[in-house]
Amino acid sequence: MAESVGPDTAHDVQDTPALWTFLTAISGVNDELERARLAATGLPSVLPCDVSGLALLLEPGTWHLALQQDGQQLESPVVDQVRADLEVLSQEAFRQPGLLTVTTDGPAGGCHVPAAIEKVGVQCLAVVPLMTLHHRLGLLFAGRRHPDPFPQADVAVLLTLAEHLATGIENLRLYRTLRQYSDNLEGLVAERTEELTKEKERHRMLLEINNAIIANLDRRSLFDAVSQILGRTLSFDRASLTLLDPETDTLQVHALGESLPPDSVVSTRTEFPRRGSHLARVFDQKRPLVRRDLQAEHRIGLENGLLEQGIRSYVAVPLMRKGEAFGTLNVGSRTPNRYSEGDAELLAEVGQQVALAVENTLAHEEIAALKSRLEQENLYLQEEIQTEHNFGDILGQSAAIKNLLKAIETVAPTEVNVVITGETGTGKELVARALHNRSSRKHKTLIKVNCASIPKELFESEFFGHVRGAFTGALRDRVGRFELADKGTLFLDEVGEIPLDMQSKLLRVLQEGEFERIGDERTRKVDVRIIAATNRDLKQEVEAGRFRRDLYYRLNVFPIEVAPLRLREEDIPGLAAHYLRQASRTLKRPCPTLTQAGVLQLVSYDWPGNVRELQNVIERAVITCGSGPLQLDLPSIAVGQPSPTNPRVTAALGSDVGVIPEAQRKQRERENILAALRQTQWKVYGQHGAAAILGIKPSTLASRIKKLGLTRA
Repeated sequence: MAESVGPDTAHDVQDTPALWTFLTAISGVNDELERARLAATGLPSVLPCDVSGLALLLEPGTWHLALQQDGQQLESPVVDQVRADLEVLSQEAFRQPGLLTVTTDGPAGGCHVPAAIEKVGVQCLAVVPLMTLHHRLGLLFAGRRHPDPFPQADVAVLLTLAEHLATGIENLRLYRTLRQYSDNLEGLVAERTEELTKEKERHRMLLEINNAIIANLDRRSLFDAVSQILGRTLSFDRASLTLLDPETDTLQVHALGESLPPDSVVSTRTEFPRRGSHLARVFDQKRPLVRRDLQAEHRIGLENGLLEQGIRSYVAVPLMRKGEAFGTLNVGSRTPNRYSEGDAELLAEVGQQVALAVENTLAHEEIAALKSRLEQENLYLQEEIQTEHNFGDILGQSAAIKNLLKAIETVAPTEVNVVITGETGTGKELVARALHNRSSRKHKTLIKVNCASIPKELFESEFFGHVRGAFTGALRDRVGRFELADKGTLFLDEVGEIPLDMQSKLLRVLQEGEFERIGDERTRKVDVRIIAATNRDLKQEVEAGRFRRDLYYRLNVFPIEVAPLRLREEDIPGLAAHYLRQASRTLKRPCPTLTQAGVLQLVSYDWPGNVRELQNVIERAVITCGSGPLQLDLPSIAVGQPSPTNPRVTAALGSDVGVIPEAQRKQRERENILAALRQTQWKVYGQHGAAAILGIKPSTLASRIKKLGLTRA
């Protein structure tokens, strides 16, 4: 019979030295077949079993099997017989990932202990699939000669081993694939370099054109140079360059050189379908096309329009790349029978050079676009580095902070959108960074957009980017924040500030993953996770008509609320101490003492600006602090006389001070003074004296020492 145990059992495994020594040993082996043999041989060292093995699925229907019994490697025919049963075992194991236990009691779902293993006395066989997110890699199994199921501890070991083995084997295969790609790329580079060298040798006669091509990297200047040189040897009234868009199977006119009127039938950036056009034969046959007299011949495609503009004859040659046509080079004349086969051959030679040049220009344009994007990313990252993150880390032990951290741990590994709500200064950006850093997208930069700081007319450019010339001031292409955040996380701070007309475009990106830069017709795809933050009530904004309802539900999949500082007063002392050390390091000043009186001041304040205000107060106090304890610019409470009606002061002192008996209060005061005196070795006066630590005058402390009868031992 067969029984499946889910993968959650793996969480129960204990950190035994033998297990991790075994994993360390096999992880150092870079050959997956050898790793399989070592795994099969070493499994009994961490898991009591009589038969152990590992089967790798090399390709569909092909298995490599390493099998051992009682410390001895098993060979044919036992291995061959077991290999024949692996398909049935794998189908059952892969159907429900986890531990599959099969016994000799009888088949279940067509699955039973392989006959070859049963012959050596195995009555219970545990099978664990080696699987990753996208691949099925093999099976790990262990057998025993008694029918009892494997204990949960052994099941946990098997599941842990399977997880590590699957990850390691997939990494080996990925590395091998990358090496193959690298070798192939080097071969392609070497092959292309050789072709270019031969091309230069073969076309010395076209040196002038070749030099012009090399000197011009953009399409316009390239074609102008080629047209000028061509015109000295091949007469024409019009010259054009068309490129094929393989996705739409359309041709686009990218450049023109002509003496015809500017309102000609074909102009720059005109698009027309390849099929059925007069240039389709050039693409299909990959040969030059010579048309001697359009008036006397049957016309197709745009040839009627060409004839109307006065073109009587033309020749078109394909631009070839790796045996396929990706464009055409064309010249036309008002004179019939102007071009011969020899002219077509000459133009074909020029076309070979132009094809290489166009590839270079396309590559140059792509490099320029990538460079622009890298510059934008670099500028963004520099801004991020120069920006001081408000809160450094999520600090605190309050119930609100614990619930917040639990929510972060719950939703961070998922791909759902998150809305973080809370008052200004509570640390919503810090929560967003924590979500990103704990997600599968953490290898990419967290891209931040403060929606409140963007002028309304610049939202679309900021989000989606623009192309050069799209509007006044667009001097170069700009990459938008969505494109920068591709495969990563986009943090929309103050999302409630996005204008309504922009919200519909944002919704389209969230639903379709598509957008266009301003001034560009190309649709781009992105994979972005959205984390939004706001101090507004978005639900009220929806009811008021200021925020789209469909966008609200698209964003608000998992809401997280950050509690204000006044509701987690027990976190204030720790936060204050953290910012005190931070400010002292930043300002390069000695760290002053935060007295008990100072803590009472901080806890008794309402903090309308939340954590950001607390940080500012501490920094301001460090700047103005001279010698002695830290002096805070906040309403203070006398030491030893806390307000019994203030719950935050009560919480800071750790008990209900309003009902503490007088004797107990004096005892607490005596203990505090003794602790301060011992810490300072009974030094009362001075910057580091006990009076400074307690936040009271030295004369007052001396009087209390005398009144309490305290003496140094």
